[in-house]
Amino acid sequence: MESPALSIVSINNVQLGKDVNIVQPVNLYGCTIGNNCFIGPFVEIQKNVSIGNNCKIQSHTFICELITIGNNCFIGHGVMFINDLFQKGGPAGGNKELWKETHIGNHVSIGSNATILPVIICDHVIIGAGAVVTRNIEKPGIYVGNPAKFLRTINTSF
Repeated sequence: MESPALSIVSINNVQLGKDVNIVQPVNLYGCTIGNNCFIGPFVEIQKNVSIGNNCKIQSHTFICELITIGNNCFIGHGVMFINDLFQKGGPAGGNKELWKETHIGNHVSIGSNATILPVIICDHVIIGAGAVVTRNIEKPGIYVGNPAKFLRTINTSF
């Protein structure tokens, strides 16, 4: 019987800002995390991800390559970011030329178990729990459902 290939959960090649709180176990590699951030347990943040200042990433969240998250953001439990749209009818199979970027603005809150496809989300947005964001969000407000749709405006004076 052949021995299995094991990967160790770790923090490797990460640029950390000041006062970052990380709860193990996590798998963080090749990413940048700003000042005053919290990273909960069982989070994976892959390379080429940038997270701004004052962000909170809750447990069991997966942030794949090519994601940018602004300042003062909240990412709930179990949020999944997607960078592969299966453009050829199936997974890209490691062909990164088929992957797409996601940009999350400042003051964005994403509810638990939401799924975020490659999109741009403007500042001052709340994504409801379980929502699936399939299109760019260009207007501040609350978005819910699958696919996520505008529900109502919010106070953006903060």
